[in-house]
Amino acid sequence: MTAALSGVRVLDVSTLFAGPLAATFLGDFGADVLKVEHPRRPDAARGHGPAKDGVNLWWKTLGRNKRTMTLDLSRPEGAELLLRLVERSDVLVENFRPGTLERWGLGWEQLSAANPRLVLARVTAFGQVGPYSSRPGFGSLAEAMSGFAALTGEPDGPPTLPPFGLADGIAALATAYAVMVALRAAERDGAGQVVDLAIIEPILMMLGGQITAYDQLGLVQPRVGNRSVNNAPRNVYRSRDGVWLAVSTSSQSIAERVMRLVGRPDVIDEPWFATGHERAEHADELDRAVAGWIAERSADEAVAAFERAEAAIARVNDVRGVVADPQYRALGTIREVADDELGPVAMQNVLFRLGATPGDIRWAGRSHGADTDAVLRELGLDEAGIARLRAAGAV
Repeated sequence: MTAALSGVRVLDVSTLFAGPLAATFLGDFGADVLKVEHPRRPDAARGHGPAKDGVNLWWKTLGRNKRTMTLDLSRPEGAELLLRLVERSDVLVENFRPGTLERWGLGWEQLSAANPRLVLARVTAFGQVGPYSSRPGFGSLAEAMSGFAALTGEPDGPPTLPPFGLADGIAALATAYAVMVALRAAERDGAGQVVDLAIIEPILMMLGGQITAYDQLGLVQPRVGNRSVNNAPRNVYRSRDGVWLAVSTSSQSIAERVMRLVGRPDVIDEPWFATGHERAEHADELDRAVAGWIAERSADEAVAAFERAEAAIARVNDVRGVVADPQYRALGTIREVADDELGPVAMQNVLFRLGATPGDIRWAGRSHGADTDAVLRELGLDEAGIARLRAAGAV
């Protein structure tokens, strides 16, 4: 079967997380992604996280399904080669500070002249305009600015940042979606366009209706730990054998089933139990009932009882639990991929399953510049020309 994005060519000149991950998502469904890195300063993501025998492990996932080459875009020879690649590409993903591409003679005017159908995805912390646009920034700042950190943590504790690239990941999904929308428009209209993606924005959308609640009611949502202001019981509870279990009651029917199960059917008839927001105001009482019931049972016993009651519960997994979880196994969420450097390597599978044109992991992240010579030959350069570029430091 032909992959859904087969024939789509993507140039990924971005670094670290949001831009590169967006390109990974496109590559997972068949796009031909060419990762372009500086000859002497590889993508800093190659140095993040653990390594085995000098081989970065996260890069195997982030760099999967991408060919890799090197170009120094600040040199005229490198910029000229990128324009030649743009001529035969559909998408360019970049995350330099605004004005950087323009300084190298690679602004939208030059790129669109080389390829009028090009989609240019510009992924930056703060966007292309505004008082912060020229500042350096990362996903952690987006998690802070958006209000996410202010909502996260215990009520009497400090704002809490996630221990992973949450804002970057959300921005990557948004960028991949934006690219597909722009490609559809280019197919219809015959013209490409610029995607201006600010990492501070997509995470804000994920935080729900708090902007409207503040606008209309002046409400400022507080930190509530593992609880929710919208429903209760909703928390993590420890079983008799020391396993943490998460319980959620976002729907009224589930809330009623949980309270019957834990021996407190009386609260269902209370007027305040009728809505999630009012239940949240009585979270102390509801939490005591659920926590006490779970604490008297093993995790297996509690999960089985919740399942029989058709109530919502899940184990709080660490990575060991994820790998062993039978639901993830049934979905094929963890894939083993052959790799020249590491041998078989496990990683997360593609994001979703398509019945007719499924995605695939064709190879794990490749070494820095592994395909440079091959790509240059595709552009018509001979060995002498490649040698001259390398001697000049352009590749």
